[in-house]
Amino acid sequence: MTPEPHRPTATGSQTGPGDGTPPPDLLLAEPDADLAAKVVARFAAAGVSTVVCRDGAEALLQLGVQHPGAVLLSAPLPVVSAAQVTALIARLHPVPVIVGAGPDGAEEATGAVAAGAVAFVARPYRAEEILPLLMPRLDTDAQARIVVGDVELDVAGFHVYVRGRSLQLPVREFLLLRYFMERSNKLISRQELTAALWGTEKPDSNTLTVHVRRVRNKIQEAGSCCTIDAIRGMGYRFECGPGACAETQSTPTSRPARAR
Repeated sequence: MTPEPHRPTATGSQTGPGDGTPPPDLLLAEPDADLAAKVVARFAAAGVSTVVCRDGAEALLQLGVQHPGAVLLSAPLPVVSAAQVTALIARLHPVPVIVGAGPDGAEEATGAVAAGAVAFVARPYRAEEILPLLMPRLDTDAQARIVVGDVELDVAGFHVYVRGRSLQLPVREFLLLRYFMERSNKLISRQELTAALWGTEKPDSNTLTVHVRRVRNKIQEAGSCCTIDAIRGMGYRFECGPGACAETQSTPTSRPARAR
């Protein structure tokens, strides 16, 4: 027997459609009411209006009614799975989808990413990971595309391309690479990086080192001429070798067309 969908909970500044108010920034499909209330409060404090649904069927219904700017799906998701919802959103109402999962939802979240979700975040949710993914859509002045050397970031679409080929990065690594690329050739201290990306100047001493190493290795393994140099006792600097990048840019690899 299929459970009856719950009525959506509206939060933030929006109300129903047709009253002249803007659509919500986010539709959250989350069966845990307490968890939903906590993350919605964080979103509201950041100026993000949210509609909450309890299952996948309700999310699809409200997507067509509310026309949100983005969707955050829990995994696992009752009634209709996160992967199925993501695939239907891509066909019927294309908007960016973020999927959040704990250990019990990892397989379903992987299916959602394969179906077109732009990011996979941890559940219980950490607003500081999700909000940067929404900001390009909330800020009309946000830079939609960043290119440094042979690395390109599609900020709004949450895509990374190296020499025209797609490179998949987890949320934190994507945000770290974006921070570096927006400040290329500039020395950035460890304190600045940890404050910007973790909200503190004193995280686990190895956390930043590990994330920087992963990003550096991934872009270099993808054939990039860019690297992240560690400046002992001072911080890091994102640089691209001008000769290698010039050669790369003279023979670019064609990038596959993105689904709209």
